[in-house]
Amino acid sequence: MLETINYQKSDTFKNSYDEFFYGHGKILLTGEYFLLSGAEGLALPVTVGQSLGVKYRYSYDPVLHWRSFDCHGNVWFDEKYEFWHFDSLKQEEDLSREGKVLQQILREARKQNKHFLRDDRDVFVDTVIRFPLDWGLGSSSTLIYNIAQWAYIGPFELLFNTFGGSGYDIACAQSDGPILYKNSKDGPSWSLIDFDPTFKDNIFFLHLNSKQSTAQAIELYNGKKDIISAEKVATITKISQEMMRTNMLEEFDSLINVHESIVAETFGFQKIKERLFPDFWGEIKSLGAWGGDFVMVTSRRDYALTKEYFVSKGYPTLLPYSELVLNSGRESVFKH
Repeated sequence: MLETINYQKSDTFKNSYDEFFYGHGKILLTGEYFLLSGAEGLALPVTVGQSLGVKYRYSYDPVLHWRSFDCHGNVWFDEKYEFWHFDSLKQEEDLSREGKVLQQILREARKQNKHFLRDDRDVFVDTVIRFPLDWGLGSSSTLIYNIAQWAYIGPFELLFNTFGGSGYDIACAQSDGPILYKNSKDGPSWSLIDFDPTFKDNIFFLHLNSKQSTAQAIELYNGKKDIISAEKVATITKISQEMMRTNMLEEFDSLINVHESIVAETFGFQKIKERLFPDFWGEIKSLGAWGGDFVMVTSRRDYALTKEYFVSKGYPTLLPYSELVLNSGRESVFKH
């Protein structure tokens, strides 16, 4: 079900570059906006992510040529930059939004490492994302992580100085299994955890046919953060820890309900199940920025019947937990 380009799974693909970097995509199972207030969240690296391959060629007039491929092998971004200020070689007003974002990241990487891309070589970069661009599994965070590895700089600092956020997605990019993540005043911290639910065959991830903006989610949080109490942060942390430990689907569902109620009440949202799927027999939990990308579904019916329900509602993309989550019976395309 996951769409990837077959030839990229081989060492031949990796070895065709002078340097090669890879970051896992992510799902934030618990915590949502509360991570920005110091709550612990349960986060899952996924089996698909993004690669960044670099080739070098000596040149008297060096240029950075950047191409980005989607999961079908089609080029969706193609841009050239000079190395002094990473200005575009086309008219600046003609630079796309994506081109400006990349420019911002490169300039910040240069601030953190003044030697980054200062030589007499043409540089050819190919990035390949292994999931549809509207899935919200970490196209930005994996890019940040890969560029930071390439530039020998800190990925969290690069994230905080460009996109912002809690940083859990950067931790997922470099982790090979589920993590418990916290970002406090002392900085990010996380640990690999033994999270492999006995009822994982009852868990699915449903795409809502839309993509949420991380920047807008952070803006929403900033407008509400003063009403987030220490008690709510502690409760979200407790839910994350209990969800990590439980071996009972009934308890897992109960924790989903409590978590959904806290987020809905705090930010004035309607629960996704109430809004879109009131007659569904299982539980549904929003993930990350509410209202788009994926939601988590629990179901006591098999995959075929569960998918049939969501297809009838106009939502055809339903992924089993074991197919999407890294270290849950399926390995990543690339090992480290």
